[in-house]
Amino acid sequence: MIKKLALATLVVTLTSSCVSKKIYSDLENKFADVKKERNNLSDENRALTTDKNNLDLQVKGLQSKLDSTKSERDKLANDYAASKKNYDNLKASYDALEKDSNKALAENIQKNRALIAELEAKQKSLNAEQERLNQLKAELEFSSKRLNELEEMIAAKDAGMKALKDNLSKALNAFEGKGLTVEQRNGKVYVSMENKLLFESGSWTVGVEGKKAVAALGKVLAENPEISVLIEGHTDDDKISGNIDGVQSNWDLSTKRATAIVNILEVNKTIDKKNLTAAGRGEFAPIASNENPDGKAKNRRIEIILTPKLDEIGKLLNEL
Repeated sequence: MIKKLALATLVVTLTSSCVSKKIYSDLENKFADVKKERNNLSDENRALTTDKNNLDLQVKGLQSKLDSTKSERDKLANDYAASKKNYDNLKASYDALEKDSNKALAENIQKNRALIAELEAKQKSLNAEQERLNQLKAELEFSSKRLNELEEMIAAKDAGMKALKDNLSKALNAFEGKGLTVEQRNGKVYVSMENKLLFESGSWTVGVEGKKAVAALGKVLAENPEISVLIEGHTDDDKISGNIDGVQSNWDLSTKRATAIVNILEVNKTIDKKNLTAAGRGEFAPIASNENPDGKAKNRRIEIILTPKLDEIGKLLNEL
C-alpha cells in the first residue's frame, strides 16, 4: 500500500514540469516520512506476525489443554455417573438394610429384654437357692459336728461296754463252763445263766452256787452306775404241771425267777436300784430247739442284758 502511494507521488512529480523546488522538497519530505512510516509499519507488522505466531502456538497449546481437559472432564463425568449410580445403589441397599436392621434391632431389643427378665428371675432363684444351700451347708456342718460327737460317744460307749464285758468275764470266770456265758453284741453285754446254775426244776429259789455268781455280777454292776440292767427269765415250752405254789404258767415262773435275781442284786447297797428291771419272757424267746433235752436246757435261763444309758446319744440324735 505504501509502495503504491510512493510510486504515484513520484510519477506525478516527474510528469509535472511546472513543479517548484519547494513543492519538490515537500514531496521529498513527505516521501521520507511515508518511507519511515512504511518501515515502522513493516517492523510493527513483523512484530505482530511474531506475536501472531506465538499466539497461534499458545492457542494450539491451549486448544490441546482444552481438549485434554474436556477429555478429563468427560472421564470424570463418566466416573461421577458410575460412582453416583453405585452410590444410589448403595444408598438403596443401605436404606433397605437400615429398615431391616431397625426391625431386627427392635426384635433383638425385645428378645434381650425378655432374656434379661428371665436372667433376673433365674438370678433371684439362684440367690434363693444359694441362700438355701448356705443354710443346708451350715446345718450339714452342725450335723457333721454332732455326728462326730455321736461317733466318739458311741465309740466310747463301745469301749466302755468292752471293758465291762472283760471285767464280767474276769469276775465270772469261775462260773464259765457251768452254764454261764458272757457276750458283747449290738452295743450291749449279755450275761446268760442256765437254770442248772441257778434253780431247781420248777423252782425260783436260787441255789448257793447261783447266788455266788449273781453276787460276783453285782460287784461289777456296782462299779458301773451308768449301766441299765434288764433281767429276763426264760423257760422251755413244757407246760406247768403238778402243784407249784403260786405259779400258774411259764410266764409266771420266768417272772418270779427274774425277780429272784433282782432280790439278790438288791443286797449290794451300792447298786442303783433304778437301773434294775425284771421281766418274764416265758417260752417265747428260745435260743435253741425245744425238740431235745439239750435245747430245752439252754432255753431255761436267766439273761442279764447290760445296756449303756443312751440319754446323751438320744439327745444328739434328736439334734441331727
